Amino acid sequence: MTKLSLSKAQELLLNGNVVAIPTETVYGLAGWIFSEEGLRKIFSTKERPFFDPLIVHIDTIEKAKKLTSDWTVIHDTLAKACWPGPLTLIAKKADVIHPLITSGLDSVGLRCPNHPLTLELLSKMEGGLAAPSANKFGKTSPTSAEHVIQEFADTVEVLEGGACEVGIESTVAGVELINDQWKVLIFRPGFFSAQKLQQILNDAGLEVGVSYAESPVAPGQLKHHYMPNIPLVIIPENKNWSEVKDSIESKLNQTFLRPAIWKLPTDPILAARELYQKLRDFSEHGHDLILIYRNSSENSEEWKGIWNRLEKAKTLELTDKSTWLE
Repeated sequence: MTKLSLSKAQELLLNGNVVAIPTETVYGLAGWIFSEEGLRKIFSTKERPFFDPLIVHIDTIEKAKKLTSDWTVIHDTLAKACWPGPLTLIAKKADVIHPLITSGLDSVGLRCPNHPLTLELLSKMEGGLAAPSANKFGKTSPTSAEHVIQEFADTVEVLEGGACEVGIESTVAGVELINDQWKVLIFRPGFFSAQKLQQILNDAGLEVGVSYAESPVAPGQLKHHYMPNIPLVIIPENKNWSEVKDSIESKLNQTFLRPAIWKLPTDPILAARELYQKLRDFSEHGHDLILIYRNSSENSEEWKGIWNRLEKAKTLELTDKSTWLE
């Protein structure tokens, strides 16, 4: 891989091409928001359905405001506290936003990534860059340039920016007026928990509640997503391979000879940083199955983003009662 310069990345994007860019969460597959050709290439390269909206990356709050028609004091407070960082804010879109970005919805997701190289690139791009994760749709997200190359070979140019520090996608949050009361709804959990966002709003003197919800305005909402190349099965913390082997092989109609058993690190920040790298490593190193323990101590808010990804990445889950959840 030849090292891609910022000027070359900018030229490619302005000419309707896609470029993989580094962020603190995962590498993104970027297209210029004012190039329909570039936006379409995102979907075709990823083999991504058009109903899944894209997040727009910008480098300043002022740029974000120009891309929305309803930037509230709540948006402003959260952006000032969390940007650059792993928080995507949903707002009503401005007319300049192409419908391909929003999948025809009236809202757009905006984020300022915390990576110096990408922030410099964004400063040179009018509007911003639409950038979902740089992987085939539904597969494990990339946290290094090498992962992008493995996924797309030489078909995608990569702006090399080192390993991603956070390791899972951003928290996605929207601002809605419900029963005459403003609420912040988290549609995809990530680094910023409801508790963290609530504290920011409280400190700003805003009486706004924060809670979790589901919505098509956020990407990654399908039942199966982030999936590795080999089956991933979640098992109870009190089970071992010999106890679950027959059940798993029967259900998946397959014999497994080299299962990888991963107990998540006790630190959720480290677990998030390692997650996608580990899922890739297991299949690349000859394992044919990934077993992950469902730990009862990992139910705090700090673990919510990690388990959101694992529950979508899993092939099966075995519960204590030995019932299967697909």
